[in-house]
Amino acid sequence: MIDALLLVGGLLLILWGANALTDGAASVAKRFNISNLVIGLTIVAFGTSAPEFVISFLSSFNGSAGLAIGNVVGSNIFNTLMIVGCTAIVAPIPVGKGTLAKEIPLCVLSALMLFVCANDILLDGAGSNVISRTDGLILLGFFAIFMGYTFAIAKSGNGEDEGEIRSFPMWKSVLFILLGLGALIGGGQLFVNGASGIARSLGVSESIIGLTLVAGGTSLPELATSVSAALKKNPGIAIGNVIGSNLFNAFAVLGASATISDLPLGGITNFDFATLIVASVLLWIAGFFMGKRVITRVEGIYLVACYVAYTTYLIMQQ
Repeated sequence: MIDALLLVGGLLLILWGANALTDGAASVAKRFNISNLVIGLTIVAFGTSAPEFVISFLSSFNGSAGLAIGNVVGSNIFNTLMIVGCTAIVAPIPVGKGTLAKEIPLCVLSALMLFVCANDILLDGAGSNVISRTDGLILLGFFAIFMGYTFAIAKSGNGEDEGEIRSFPMWKSVLFILLGLGALIGGGQLFVNGASGIARSLGVSESIIGLTLVAGGTSLPELATSVSAALKKNPGIAIGNVIGSNLFNAFAVLGASATISDLPLGGITNFDFATLIVASVLLWIAGFFMGKRVITRVEGIYLVACYVAYTTYLIMQQ
């Protein structure tokens, strides 16, 4: 019971903190005449991925590698199948040519890179599978390339504007940033402790908890953003939201976590990495082949069904 309260309380603090930090930082950026697009592609993208970053970073720091890796892999699977699927069910999602040609393939690349970094036994004949500090630095290098690409898009004027940025007095913006950071750190510690306690009490591995419960919980900001955009008749934002979050999770979150400490895979298997790769490819196929650059409601149902099947398989393997 206590672990469940820690988990829920920590998650609520994380979600509030991410929102406060995003609003405060975006307001400060707006005061310096940074465009809404750049703010959306950087600060807002970081804000929705802040829960994953905090959970994985603290898990790595506390020696809970399974939770750190499972959170990222599970969140990206959840984003690709469940969030895109649910959003498409609410309203079909149009997919731009640039997204199909460049950005979704980047998601596939990120999934493949995680598979390569995690397969020391298969590829190098090592004694165990570990995402090492070297792997983490490589992932951070890919993140730097992605950020350069993002700013190039913003500079060229391509892409969608994320809408009006709320403006606050400077003191209020700074207060939001400080309170948001505090809530993220404190909530993250509570969440990790609660999730680890639940894993121990249920007799399941931290990896499974990370792939399912933690992944779904930390992906709530992305889910809320995407479904809200669909309800406001702007479902196209959902794709950018998912792609940005997935790339940030794979390259920045896991890269930074592995740089802090080597991450043994534990209960994370090639089936999980393969599911992430297949999910990314399915997203590309759904946008390109089946719906004439539109992810339809039928395809959304199919993506959600794939996620349910994956989760059911994980539970049955326990």
